[in-house]
Amino acid sequence: MTQSNPQTALPAGSRLGEYTIVRQLSVGGFSVVYLALDDQDNKFAIKEYLPRNLALRDDDGQVTVPHELDREAFNLGLKCFFEEGRILSGISHPTVVRVINFFRANQTVYMVMEYADGRSLVRELELAGGRLEERRLRKWFAALLSGLREVHLQRLLHLDIKPANIYLRRNGAPLLLDFGAARQTLSRRDKHFASMYTPGFAAPEQYEKDAPLGPWTDIYALGACLYACMGGGTPQVSKERKESDRLQPASKAFRHLYSPELLELTDQCLALPPDERPATVAGLQKRLMAEEYGQPAPAELASSKWMGWLKNLTGGRS
Repeated sequence: MTQSNPQTALPAGSRLGEYTIVRQLSVGGFSVVYLALDDQDNKFAIKEYLPRNLALRDDDGQVTVPHELDREAFNLGLKCFFEEGRILSGISHPTVVRVINFFRANQTVYMVMEYADGRSLVRELELAGGRLEERRLRKWFAALLSGLREVHLQRLLHLDIKPANIYLRRNGAPLLLDFGAARQTLSRRDKHFASMYTPGFAAPEQYEKDAPLGPWTDIYALGACLYACMGGGTPQVSKERKESDRLQPASKAFRHLYSPELLELTDQCLALPPDERPATVAGLQKRLMAEEYGQPAPAELASSKWMGWLKNLTGGRS
């Protein structure tokens, strides 16, 4: 029996219990996500546990671990994946992707999730020209934090919050996708999984093998998302920031575009020491929903300085 490429997706028409695979939606170093239909033609997204550095798919569709030395790591990730599905299936919140079912097949585990029509925050940013208005940012992120709070109460972390994992339904409501507990477990265990971090959005403690992770880790990623949505692009990698911090603070970079309160909050989320970030998502949400937000610094200040310089240069002539 020959082994195929480790990222080979199940072909369209494959059956997984009561579900039929329609097509692949995405693939990464940790899993493959499919669009599937049940026997009543309802749409679902199904995530398959398939860590590419540990496992292969054979010609019969079975997931195998070719090197016995990788068996323990594969089983650990599978256990975390299964536990993640179990916890998420017990959470019913409009901003957290709903897990309907999870089961074993093909010598691996599958997680059946709701399929939501809409588009990613990445696409929304592109359509908006790379920057989103404050009103929408505060509304969307406050809603996401409400769902993330429920997740944290279940002792589960997301660990991969980024614009690509924030989805906007057709009605405009945000949805948090692709939790990464098992991915993070493998990443911290084996250097081969370092690429599973999302540079710019991963907190500095995620690069340290023995550093504790917690709600503060997801809060850093939320700050990075806010920074990106303000027009800052992907922030400097946190590991590099610890060596030479070149990330311009939001309070300086976007002071003419956003309120001082939102900018200060973003900078606090992006603090390198975890204890300098907001302590909880509940506290962060409360600050986002506060009504006493000020106005951006007037851009005219910069213009007046320029006009003053020009006036001095011309001897006061207008």
